[in-house]
Amino acid sequence: MKLDAEIALAHRLADAAGEAIRPHFRALGDTERKEDATPVTVADRAAEEAMRRLLKAEMPRDGIVGEEFGMEDGNSGRTWVLDPIDGTVSFIGGRPIFGTLIALLVDGFPVMGVIDQPILGERWIGSSGRPTMLNGREVRTRTCRELSSAMLATTGPHYFDDHQGAHFMALAAKTDHKRMMMGGDCYNYALLASGHLDIVCEAGLAVHDWAALVPVVEGAGGLMADWNGDPLHAGSNGHVIALGDPARLEDVIEALGCDH
Repeated sequence: MKLDAEIALAHRLADAAGEAIRPHFRALGDTERKEDATPVTVADRAAEEAMRRLLKAEMPRDGIVGEEFGMEDGNSGRTWVLDPIDGTVSFIGGRPIFGTLIALLVDGFPVMGVIDQPILGERWIGSSGRPTMLNGREVRTRTCRELSSAMLATTGPHYFDDHQGAHFMALAAKTDHKRMMMGGDCYNYALLASGHLDIVCEAGLAVHDWAALVPVVEGAGGLMADWNGDPLHAGSNGHVIALGDPARLEDVIEALGCDH
């Protein structure tokens, strides 16, 4: 699948989002609460609006799904999925480990993804049939010989309910839990793609949270799946694992102890 035009557009989308975000970083702007009690800022909305304007001008037949402004149907079988600031809490706290996520889905499956960190100037881009690139340089995940030596990351335990948390802790107990990383949102997946982490495990993710991550991780040699090991798609339930070394998939699934 040739995606040259779409990749070029994705770079322009990330540029536009970054221009909207940077003036608000570490500024004393207003923060509101959405209906689900999660925070949203002026920067979230401005960045998504900027990306939507470009998409409507250049890809008018494609659908759009965005965290802040919902869904707009298309008629091409393709959908752009946008999360202007994944990690809004980190953004509000002045931590440059949030990211802008841009994905292209074809028939419900992600074929291209971008993780852009506009403060540090880091941009990962992955697409079907191509290696993942960080600022134009190819990156690769690392080998993990056994689960007990794996470095595990998640955004935070408060994002799991009691049932999910029990499964996560069962996995954590079989990894190198003294090096377990908390916090990071999408940045954890970028670090995994670059060979710095071995596993990311999360639950309750919406499609805008994970769609861009799949091509980035898998283009670097990793694997993403749900907690049963099945491929992620638009109908997935939001239970997500990312592995730097696909050979550890069965070990992780067994450790999680979920029903198949």
